[in-house]
Amino acid sequence: MERIFLIGYMGCGKSTIGKRLAQSLSLTFIDLDAYIQNKYRKTIAQLFSEKGEEAFRRIERVALQEVATFEDVLISTGGGAPCFFDNMELMNKAGTTVYIQAEPEELATRLLASKTVRPLLREKRPEELVTFIREHLAERERYYSRAEIIFHTDHMITKEEVHLTVNAIAERLKNRNR
Repeated sequence: MERIFLIGYMGCGKSTIGKRLAQSLSLTFIDLDAYIQNKYRKTIAQLFSEKGEEAFRRIERVALQEVATFEDVLISTGGGAPCFFDNMELMNKAGTTVYIQAEPEELATRLLASKTVRPLLREKRPEELVTFIREHLAERERYYSRAEIIFHTDHMITKEEVHLTVNAIAERLKNRNR
């Protein structure tokens, strides 16, 4: 039985890496945001808008508790999931946590194309984005840094770069048991 939780700031590559890593490790991939959206039949943006962040974080907590009981899974969490309640403790007890770390400038570049679907970024202008991410990431770092494995990545543009990243994380996961 194995459970791996990928954590990190939005845009760090949790879903991209997670799908491929799960496949290479013969695990079922679960995107926590997709799990919530399927359960509530609403997008994360709709839940944020209709219920507010506090209620969304409670929904997210319950979903995390549910998936933390599943076996042979790799779970990609939302960027804020580790930062509320005792979610990091829950994930660390239930399985292995992997923090996918990237620089604020790289995260901003990745998020610019998708910021309309990210509730926390909706009102940000491109020139404000790096500063916002740097400050927000600094607040979240104390949670993210509690991960069992911290993996720094920046350039993941090509399929080859993603493949190399997945292989490197898989190797780190294998070596943790030695």
